[in-house]
Amino acid sequence: MGSLVRRTMGGIVVCVALALGGSGISAADPVSPGAPLPVPQLELTPDVAALVPDPDPFYAAPEDLASHLPGDVLKLRQLPPSYYFPGSALWELLFRTTDSRGLPIAANTTYVLPPNHVPDGPLASYQHIINSLGHKCKIASELYTDDPMHQIREAAGLNIALARGWAVALPDHLGPRMAYGAAKLGGQVTLDGIRAVQKVPELQVQKSKVGLAGYSGGGMATAWASALAPTYAPELDIVGVAAGGAPMNLVKMGEALGANPHPAFGLAMAAALGLEREYPDRVNVTGQLNNNGRWMRQMIGNGCTNEIMFWGLGHSAAEMTDNRNFMDDPDAWKVMEENSLELYPGVPSAPLFEWHSPTDALIPVDSIDHTIQRYCAAGVAVQSLLTPSPDHLSAAVLGLVPGLDWMDARFRGDPAPSTC
Repeated sequence: MGSLVRRTMGGIVVCVALALGGSGISAADPVSPGAPLPVPQLELTPDVAALVPDPDPFYAAPEDLASHLPGDVLKLRQLPPSYYFPGSALWELLFRTTDSRGLPIAANTTYVLPPNHVPDGPLASYQHIINSLGHKCKIASELYTDDPMHQIREAAGLNIALARGWAVALPDHLGPRMAYGAAKLGGQVTLDGIRAVQKVPELQVQKSKVGLAGYSGGGMATAWASALAPTYAPELDIVGVAAGGAPMNLVKMGEALGANPHPAFGLAMAAALGLEREYPDRVNVTGQLNNNGRWMRQMIGNGCTNEIMFWGLGHSAAEMTDNRNFMDDPDAWKVMEENSLELYPGVPSAPLFEWHSPTDALIPVDSIDHTIQRYCAAGVAVQSLLTPSPDHLSAAVLGLVPGLDWMDARFRGDPAPSTC
């Protein structure tokens, strides 16, 4: 379809690799890649794809939200025990944070306190891979569901951290709009979630050293939090950041992926819709959709990873619109630039452990390299690990244990090594 369409249609597939570390569609699933969408069999309801509010009133923002500062605790409750984290106590916090337009919003984080934690011991904020558009897919929701399709897949690694006595914060970093793809927002939510847990004395982390960690889409929220921290939350004692497989340039991803059918197109469509939620005055996706696109939006508009992957399997942006200039909008591309860490001039003040596969085809590896080079030039201690795995998924596992060991040394106060 030519370079113009690769660029314009690429906007909708810009975040296709943000969260492929979660789950996918198995060969047994009864969907043929590229099969015609069964649109005529459904009655399209214009507003059915709108975000369904979380039914739990705990997550509703108070009327005086704007009077609070970022990180202020709005609500707090203790949660029942979770089989994911045996022996640990859990809390849920609703706190004030800031959206991508600078407006006050309420977000949440789940806090896990192991029995061997000592007061003011290490605090790790772990940003999960959340590939979703619905509130039912939040970490706080998936902790207590018996649906086997909704699992906390990073629980094994988190239990290693808990066994070391670290308290762990698990922010729902997509924010109250489930704005999948809004990377800078994820960084702000992460930092304000840390502020929130440190303001509650009974959580025992008021003076704790802080570590940040995450992979893929979670790694992107982590990396953004580390870059924003010196100006957004300079008071936090962040001693180390472990970010793996982080997409650092959404523009390059959009230009490279193009409009061809893709097995993970559902995630790409979800990212486009998520950016529209966060930037409704700058990104117009819904208004450009044809009947296929409106049907797809209806099917995934409140979906989690497996639903989104299922309905999008083998489809493409070209099927979703009749407008060949879809997303050929300078302001929409500017939004993607604003959410591309490679283009953000700020640098972290904390040392960084970064890992990825050098042959990862799902993210622009050169953007990682350029960003790390800039950090090194600014004096940041960066240790990079290139995994022997050729792909995005297995690299997540290969870097996890080294990342935890690296973080443990930062909590001990050991000098940070550097491969700069």
